[in-house]
Amino acid sequence: MSMISDFKKFAMRGNVLDLAVAVVIGAAFGRIVTSFVNDVLMPPIGLLLGGVDFTSFMITLQEATEEAAAVTINYGMFIQQVVDFIIVAWAIFMVIKLFERTARKEPDAPPAPTEPPADVQLLTEIRDLLKTQK
Repeated sequence: MSMISDFKKFAMRGNVLDLAVAVVIGAAFGRIVTSFVNDVLMPPIGLLLGGVDFTSFMITLQEATEEAAAVTINYGMFIQQVVDFIIVAWAIFMVIKLFERTARKEPDAPPAPTEPPADVQLLTEIRDLLKTQK
């Protein structure tokens, strides 16, 4: 019973719930970026490169047979995933920069004055005593 209550405490912590929300939003954002790359960004790039579809770039290691599918290295899909990653990384970078810019920064408190060494304090007292004697 104790393990169940410990797990419940763990699962209901604010950080775990924040992480769950971040994962769900991140997955949705990833689908948006994938659609942007596949449907908006890559077609014009493919057109500029002579109508090439990156997803069709592959190296065939073994042709398909009746018993087995073809064995291929799909480097075009890899290129597309790299572009996806770069766009996601750039978007996250921009969001973090925007957050840092808008986050309120508390002004630094001025440092507390340090006490002078004992010999300087003694000399100051002597000076003040001499001033009062005149």
